[in-house]
Amino acid sequence: MYGLSLQQRWFYRRQLFSKHVPADIQAWLFDPASLTARLKQKCTADFHVEVLSQAIQKPRLDEFQALGMASGNYALTRQVRLCCGGACWVYARTVIPFATLTGKQRIYANLGTRPLGAMLFADRTMQRDEVMVTSLTGSQLPPGLGLAQDDIVWGRRSIFRIAAKPLLVSEYFLPALLDDSA
Repeated sequence: MYGLSLQQRWFYRRQLFSKHVPADIQAWLFDPASLTARLKQKCTADFHVEVLSQAIQKPRLDEFQALGMASGNYALTRQVRLCCGGACWVYARTVIPFATLTGKQRIYANLGTRPLGAMLFADRTMQRDEVMVTSLTGSQLPPGLGLAQDDIVWGRRSIFRIAAKPLLVSEYFLPALLDDSA
């Protein structure tokens, strides 16, 4: 239903020149702690997760590659908005290979409106690979995020491993998050 319109180019921190990444977004992009916990701390209103879609589909080519999946395989893809009150702060896309959704990890297939981050960071088996970052324009992200076509949106993604099983989490920081009145 919703998806990103273009293939993205992702960079490791060492491949970036910090001067190209706005200072106000750097702390969000490279924070190793739970994004969910940080958003809840910043939100003085009702923090909540809005599920945009959850479906079995073929991941994008860059997602296949990041996860080490054979192209043509399907995965569970979940897209959500993380919101504070009426403001949408983060758009997140999670790709979970079917091989990950076995054993105790089956719970990740039925999150509903529960935040994924809270579950990941509570799991003692969780390991996180190095963060990669990208920037997009509003026209490259799904509709319904309150973006103008030329808005610049920075995102990050990481492979999380739960009991050594991978899932890919991509998070895009929307302008409302950086608004000083938020």
